[in-house]
Amino acid sequence: MGRLSILAEGLASHVVTEAYPKAPAEVPEGFRGRPRIDGGRCVGCGACANACPPNAISVRDEGGFRVVKLFLGRCIFCGRCADVCPKEAVVITREFELASLSREDLSQEVRLALARCAVCGRPYATLREVRDVASKLPEGLRPLAYLCPDCREALAGKYVVIGRGL
Repeated sequence: MGRLSILAEGLASHVVTEAYPKAPAEVPEGFRGRPRIDGGRCVGCGACANACPPNAISVRDEGGFRVVKLFLGRCIFCGRCADVCPKEAVVITREFELASLSREDLSQEVRLALARCAVCGRPYATLREVRDVASKLPEGLRPLAYLCPDCREALAGKYVVIGRGL
């Protein structure tokens, strides 16, 4: 639409501005707004944090939980977090009205229980992630998912599984 046609349309309709904020604004298809983490789908793998250029997503282990935290104050709304999430737990919404008087309103936190190694007891991954991996392994190898990488490596040095490898 050219400038003259926009001017002509405005003069004919007597409307030259949008009704926003009195009426909802329509955002275009593909608009990247507020990212949200679906706590029911997230496995705490940290792929989103690794892909986030401004480090708006952090992952830390504390008190038997893995905490995935999204802080919108740092977010540049690039959508990389959603692109790399293997469980499609990060969704880019079309929400853009993010002004707030509270810093807490700009944060989202997902807490996931950590799994402990069946041999040494050390926490090494989220329970949800371990169960997901175990469900994809052949039945005879599923117990290996419940071992931390160090204990799994030590076990592999003692035993040889013919045709499969550990």
